[in-house]
Amino acid sequence: MRITMTLAGLLLALSLPAVSGGVEVGSPGGESTFISDVPKVREEMLSAEFWLSRLEDDSVRLTAEKIRQFNAANLSRDEHLHQLKAFPASLPRAGVLALIDGVSRPASSPRYHGDGRQVSDADYEAWQAAVQRHELPEAVAVQWGMVVQRASMRSYPTHTRIYKHPDDTDLDRLQETGVFPGQQLALLHESADGKWWFAVNYHYAAWLPKSAVAVGDRAEIEGWQGADARLMVTGSQVKTNYNPVDPRTSEVVLDMGVSLPLMTAGEVGHSVNGQNPYASYVVKLPVRDAKGRLEFTPALIARSQDVHTGPLEYRPSQVIEQAFKFLGERYGWGHDYNGRDCTGFVGEVYKSFGILMPRNSGQQGRSDFAPTRRLGDASREAKLQALEELKVGDLIYIPGHVMMYIGHVDGEPFVIHDVTGLSYFNSEGDFYSGTLSGVSVTPLKPLWLGRSMDFVDSIYAIKTII
Repeated sequence: MRITMTLAGLLLALSLPAVSGGVEVGSPGGESTFISDVPKVREEMLSAEFWLSRLEDDSVRLTAEKIRQFNAANLSRDEHLHQLKAFPASLPRAGVLALIDGVSRPASSPRYHGDGRQVSDADYEAWQAAVQRHELPEAVAVQWGMVVQRASMRSYPTHTRIYKHPDDTDLDRLQETGVFPGQQLALLHESADGKWWFAVNYHYAAWLPKSAVAVGDRAEIEGWQGADARLMVTGSQVKTNYNPVDPRTSEVVLDMGVSLPLMTAGEVGHSVNGQNPYASYVVKLPVRDAKGRLEFTPALIARSQDVHTGPLEYRPSQVIEQAFKFLGERYGWGHDYNGRDCTGFVGEVYKSFGILMPRNSGQQGRSDFAPTRRLGDASREAKLQALEELKVGDLIYIPGHVMMYIGHVDGEPFVIHDVTGLSYFNSEGDFYSGTLSGVSVTPLKPLWLGRSMDFVDSIYAIKTII
């Protein structure tokens, strides 16, 4: 997939004092207050305020209207984005098959179950049978739906988890990406057991459980999406208020970047499921009825939650603040583990400003969705010079991974990224390998992909969303 390191362990090559692989920072009293095996990172660097204080330019980069134009242009021209508004009433069988075959295919190398058994031909045959390609008509009628709960899009219509190595069960290789409440879906096919949709959202096509989707009218869905007055989720995750009356709207998880239409007390009255809404925001939440059809119903989100009326203003300080709301979150390949991976991380940060982008790091890095500095064939000197010219929030691409630049300290560019592994050469030349498996702040120039290639040489693109 896709959006994280193609190597399961991200190798970070850094200069490190030989202290059993770690760095200790002592307090004035002599007691160790911060111990880390990530060198050059001081404890104060793990706060947004440290980086905010170093900003020299915090001007607005794109207005709301410019962002709408930015998204419209990308949706119309980027092959990795799907302009659902332009979908016809039906699609040719060959086109739908191409989308399915893009994800529902056997791996080119061995895969393993959690108990160590190798995935067999029979396993793949069963999953291929569940896809039931033979049931696709020559003209596939497009149905429409909306996501009603956070869920996973999968390579095949199965919850089975498989892995590249029997001893590495963090990265489920059938996990593709996550979907979130309010996302529109074009529903193109269903699994043999009738429990999964093959669906397309604005930047992905894969399988997801029908239980996470409500089927609805296209015009009604587009009307909901086009409502101007909206509430933007700006925290890493928030929840709707507890609802003892209707569990469909009770404590629904909403990730950063989810946007929901606002309602007023004039529309809903002064009691919503037994709670006065005046201290909360009232949103029009999509839910499923008993037959799986789409309904919209009022739900409350407390004003104390990390939300904002409309998208955030797109400026460097806000980019930093949004990124640091994920600091320390567990890495989740393809939005697994109720988290996100490297491009899920940067994608959610930028969605809080209303900015959309392709899903996977390679798609992002090689496309033209934003102004791009192409460095694949550049010299090391040119790449080092490019690092000196970075702007806060710039996205830096190496094969299989993306990082977000947050500032320089003592001549060293630092990044925040959602990353798995940690490896480096210490000051004595010994190779240290550890793990991060989460959203982390690290230096950039000393990082390595392996013992023979560092991150600087691996950089092939830098994007500035402006």
